[in-house]
Amino acid sequence: MSVPTKWDARYLGPVPHDTSYYAKCMLGGALACGFTHAGITPLDVAKCNMQVNPQKYSGTGASLKLLLKEEGSRGIWKGLGPTFVGYSLQGMFKYGLYEFFKDVYMNAAGEEISEKYKGAIWLAGSSSAEFFADIALCPLEMTKVKIQTSATGTFPIPFGAALSEMNKLKVETRFPFGSLVPLWSRQIPYTMAKFFFFEKIVSLFYTHAFTNPKDTYSKTTQLGITFASGYIAGVICAVVSHPADSLVSLLGKAENKGKSIGTIASEVGFATLATKGLSTRVVMIGTLTGFQWWIYDSFKASMGMGTTGGK
Repeated sequence: MSVPTKWDARYLGPVPHDTSYYAKCMLGGALACGFTHAGITPLDVAKCNMQVNPQKYSGTGASLKLLLKEEGSRGIWKGLGPTFVGYSLQGMFKYGLYEFFKDVYMNAAGEEISEKYKGAIWLAGSSSAEFFADIALCPLEMTKVKIQTSATGTFPIPFGAALSEMNKLKVETRFPFGSLVPLWSRQIPYTMAKFFFFEKIVSLFYTHAFTNPKDTYSKTTQLGITFASGYIAGVICAVVSHPADSLVSLLGKAENKGKSIGTIASEVGFATLATKGLSTRVVMIGTLTGFQWWIYDSFKASMGMGTTGGK
């Protein structure tokens, strides 16, 4: 890329934001999301079953013990395959397109407005990226939820067999995009909160706590700031997106076959949607988001692209 004669958001970082830069961001996002989501599959299995069958699965520890008792170790790792593939694809588009859309919107707004309304740029960029990321995630998320919440022996657990069964039952399961609207309603607010609060908290750290020039701090310190900011942001966005997350889980329940989203929501009640399994999800998403940003920024730093925030 040739250096422009006027202000250009693509030249504000340590390296130009060219096609190679966005491709590396996509790879970093895939690594960050795929491995972290796969690693917490047992918590996800417990959380989904608490949402779908709260009478039987009353708490995280108790749910994990019950799953282990009834199904063995396989029971707490159900859905690992579609989780890893689905969230790798989602992370690839989420992070890569966020960087792309953020630059596009900053250039469209201009230097003065971009500086004045940073938060609006972060929100617009993250929501645009997540819109496309969820299209890639949806078929795998639907498969994952069906595997994790089906009664033992009623649905295949192996990844390939589960995908095949979802396709066979697509009239019943609405596969592959039947959960896209509730997924958007969960993931877009989640991602907007995730990116907005992460960027904001990083900025606050470098403005009020680590006030020297960013490059005077070690990479370990910079990545520690990244992890702490990501964890705090994750807790916030877990709360914001939990009602829609509960709906996505409930759509996979056999008893809800053919019911509309509105019907399910009215039957369960908003209070239950907003609170059942929330404590598990707060721990899960806080840790998950912290490590995602840490992996993403570690990858960017290793590529000479710098960590997020600071000057």
